[in-house]
Amino acid sequence: MTLLTPVLLLLALSGCFSEVVKDFTQSCPQFFADPEEVRSPPTIFKDPQYKHICQIRENKYEYATLYDTANRIPVYSAYKFQGLIDCTQRNKRWFIEPQLDDPNSNKKKMESDGNKDQLPKQAVNKDYEGTRDHHYDKGHLAPVRHASSTVCLDATFTLTNAAPQNSNFNRGKWSNTERNVANILTQECKNNDRYIVTGVVPGTDKMKERVSIPSHFWTAYCCLDNNRKVIASGAFIGRNEHSSTVEEMSVTELDRKLTVEYSKGEFTVFGGMCNKPDSNRFKVVHSNKRLQNIYERYRKEIQRMRLVGKANAPKIYFCGRKHE
Repeated sequence: MTLLTPVLLLLALSGCFSEVVKDFTQSCPQFFADPEEVRSPPTIFKDPQYKHICQIRENKYEYATLYDTANRIPVYSAYKFQGLIDCTQRNKRWFIEPQLDDPNSNKKKMESDGNKDQLPKQAVNKDYEGTRDHHYDKGHLAPVRHASSTVCLDATFTLTNAAPQNSNFNRGKWSNTERNVANILTQECKNNDRYIVTGVVPGTDKMKERVSIPSHFWTAYCCLDNNRKVIASGAFIGRNEHSSTVEEMSVTELDRKLTVEYSKGEFTVFGGMCNKPDSNRFKVVHSNKRLQNIYERYRKEIQRMRLVGKANAPKIYFCGRKHE
């Protein structure tokens, strides 16, 4: 009788799977928004270093990831938002994707890295050992609190869904941003289809000379009604630094910024299809300095209201003319 090790037994019971596929828009397309019934994934870089992964739990696809095997971090993870959960029993084990380093492998289960010092095409746990002393966490792209059930998803605890994130930024401003996005979608898009894409921009520094430390973390959402019309959309981006702030913007603005940051040609998060012009919660048109200061005070107050989960946070529109 073959005995399973504790880690393998845990994997067998939890049903942690992942699959490297040729095209995740064909294998697990449900995580990409389809405004006007046009499936609209983020820009997919064509270089061979980028791999498509459909992340699975208990024989069910949970989210999709574009993974960068050269920088050993994900580019982005895409998923549908089902609601905000409070996960108190988190999985403490992190897993790897065996098919990245062995394309001929038929293994669809996530695996422990076996305490390996390194793998050629992905990060391992040892890459992160001791990095907390240097202020880096394993930063989720598809986060636990956005999981689709009250069971904490083991599928999010794979290193293909994580990148080095400044610990203060991760536990502070970015954690607040994840909750902020959840509150927006809960309040403005209830009973509609809600799509999120979260990604990183690779930086110039590397952790242990192997794993790229992102310069930015970003996230964007798109809400569609039953007729596949865009109800709301928005985006956030912040530098991966200790004292960084997170900037809120339209999806169009994020597309422009990421096009510059990635420097690989035009980049769009939702294929340019989720850019609702009037969905910005804050508009400032030709405001003078005094009106701008008033706007900033109101903006901060509404952000505070969002973070405490207060419903019906008001929208602000400024139409002041510039005074000479």
